[in-house]
Amino acid sequence: MLFIGNHTSSSGGYEAMGRQTIANGGNTFAFFTRNPRGGRAKEIKPADVEKLLKLAHENSFGKLVAHAPYTLNACAARENLREFAADIFSNDLKRMEYTPGNYYNFHPGSHVGQGSRIGIERIADLLNQVLTPDQSTTILLETMSGKGSEVGRCFEELREILDRVTLTEKMGVCLDTCHVWDGGYDIVHSLDNVLDEFDRVVGLSRLKAVHLNDSLNDLGSHKDRHARIGEGKIGAPALIRLVNHPALRSLPFILETPNDNEGWAREIAFFRNNYIE
Repeated sequence: MLFIGNHTSSSGGYEAMGRQTIANGGNTFAFFTRNPRGGRAKEIKPADVEKLLKLAHENSFGKLVAHAPYTLNACAARENLREFAADIFSNDLKRMEYTPGNYYNFHPGSHVGQGSRIGIERIADLLNQVLTPDQSTTILLETMSGKGSEVGRCFEELREILDRVTLTEKMGVCLDTCHVWDGGYDIVHSLDNVLDEFDRVVGLSRLKAVHLNDSLNDLGSHKDRHARIGEGKIGAPALIRLVNHPALRSLPFILETPNDNEGWAREIAFFRNNYIE
């Protein structure tokens, strides 16, 4: 079964996200846990969550992929910003238990001139601070494009973070197609080789979700500008091959393309029509 959906607005609440996903033809979705450009989080209403859980069960949803706010920088140079990141992270993990057993995806962070080694150490330190043995949520490190001082620009940096986390069984990776393409991994002409490299460095068992995006940029541009499916440099045929790849086809695929619900519905239908059952 193809598990596919889009990054949807959480403004209407949990049930509204589920119903919009169904209307778009999806059976999974991503959402921000709080204001993506700030830190404020809406109150969670248990009755609203229960309605989503019922919808998800009745419609055979796959894993949900929540997303941390962009303001969470686990390896910021300033201590107060790292404390802010730890507070948000810890609080979000508690909120995620309303929808147990799902994924919490985050951008590893930007080292802002400290160097990737310090960045990796600080990201792992934060994870060791906030992860708990009894949490049901799996934390996903997102592959990054290498823009600026981003950590996670290559598979090796992700592996170094994972190796430093004590509760390693609580960790996984989300592969963003735009990011890895912009980062220099040729998923158009050498998808098998890229996945072999990921398996060698990180391990395919760690790969839990895919952000499914085209890219406005050339291979290795290190920029990160998402495009609608088929309107970028990756192209629809390569993304169809990716969705059908034996190593990936059972994962949740999340569209983060610059679209509205009508556009996402078209993209979801496109992949469903090109998915080999």
